[in-house]
Amino acid sequence: MNSRAPGNITSETEITNISSHGLWLFSTNKEMFLSYENFPWFKDQPVKYITNVEEISNGHYYWPDIDVDLTEAIIEHPENFPLQAKIK
Repeated sequence: MNSRAPGNITSETEITNISSHGLWLFSTNKEMFLSYENFPWFKDQPVKYITNVEEISNGHYYWPDIDVDLTEAIIEHPENFPLQAKIK
């Protein structure tokens, strides 16, 4: 019996919690918190838009319903990225 070589190990990217302070993103065995203070685009969005997230490349996340894309560096160290889009 021949076995195929194992494929790439993948882990699902998902939102694990949404609170009044922000949301938790889980990907690649890592959970990251996105506060509404630092990431205001998510605050008044429907749950179905927030939970529709794709990891388009390693450490690069995209929310197509609200046209937001962020990297792990931005999520983990928002203080290093002071320029943000303004919410109207």
